[in-house]
Amino acid sequence: MILEVAILNVKIGQEKQFEIDFATAGQFISSIKGYKKHTLQKCLEQNNKYILLVDWESLEDHTIGFRQSLEYLEWKKILHHYYDPFPTVEHYETIIENKK
Repeated sequence: MILEVAILNVKIGQEKQFEIDFATAGQFISSIKGYKKHTLQKCLEQNNKYILLVDWESLEDHTIGFRQSLEYLEWKKILHHYYDPFPTVEHYETIIENKK
């Protein structure tokens, strides 16, 4: 499993509409092969800062399957105008997992 992590800095004053549009855009990412789940979390210290966490089966499911799809073009059209600066996206794999 691969975890995609993106820090999203939304233009100040556009947070509420971003959250509404993000909920709509979720249908596009969730339809992609290899998609497991995603979470959008809002920063408590900075009202316009969010973190996006997406679980993928493989790196290629995100970098090729999603990023080269028609669904990505819709995602991009709905969300990309909110970001300043444009987010850096990184991918992580689990090395150690501790469950209670």
